[in-house]
Amino acid sequence: MGLYEVYSHPVLTRYKASVCSRASVFVLVVYLLTYISPLLITYRSQGFWLKQSSYEEQPQVRFQYEMLMIGVTDVSGDYVAWSTFSNFNNLLGDKLRIPTVSVRESDRNGDGKPDRLSLQLSVPLSSKEQIYSIQLLLTFSYQLSRMSVVVMQTMVLLQSLSPVPVSQLFISGDLKLQQKEPLSHRGVHTDYNVSVIDSESPFASTYDLTTIIRNYQERNLTTYLSCPVPVWTVGRAASAPFQINAEIRYQWRQ
Repeated sequence: MGLYEVYSHPVLTRYKASVCSRASVFVLVVYLLTYISPLLITYRSQGFWLKQSSYEEQPQVRFQYEMLMIGVTDVSGDYVAWSTFSNFNNLLGDKLRIPTVSVRESDRNGDGKPDRLSLQLSVPLSSKEQIYSIQLLLTFSYQLSRMSVVVMQTMVLLQSLSPVPVSQLFISGDLKLQQKEPLSHRGVHTDYNVSVIDSESPFASTYDLTTIIRNYQERNLTTYLSCPVPVWTVGRAASAPFQINAEIRYQWRQ
């Protein structure tokens, strides 16, 4: 003879404990580990499926007080020059012109990081010398620390020319980072933490701007002067020095 169900009801068992008991603490910990820890892991790993990403931060930039200047003094290509590298200066002979230099780095927003470089050079010239073009190389230390840790030395090349003799050059622009390939977010990147110019070298080829720029552009990370605005001033007295005024802003969005 078959059996059939006459009546049924579920059995519910409840376990209760006070808020400050060990059981309550254990349940709270289990909930946190179940729901919070996966979110933290996802956040710290930049996503489970994310392969590449980009971000912005303000770099720590410092002027290295290394400079190399070349000024063309006539249309035939004669020039005067100066640098902070003694070996290069020794190669110049009577073309060496030692300028008066004034440098100031300022922190306008008060965050502890310099955000502007003001540079002034007064280059002495003879009464027969005129300036038609200027090339000025400056070096910087550059650090990133938010996601990818980068410590390197970089440079910018300021250059401008005029069809007529001039007495002063003012140039303004933004120092920006250029990156060719993505960086790993692990480890410290110090591959480029070497001087852009080998100041110990006695060879003239070491200080050739073409060689310097060619080697520099082979790097994955470089800096350049974005949107440079040169302003020439004509009319120089015979005994007056040639003036170079440069303002470089360290862009916080890199």
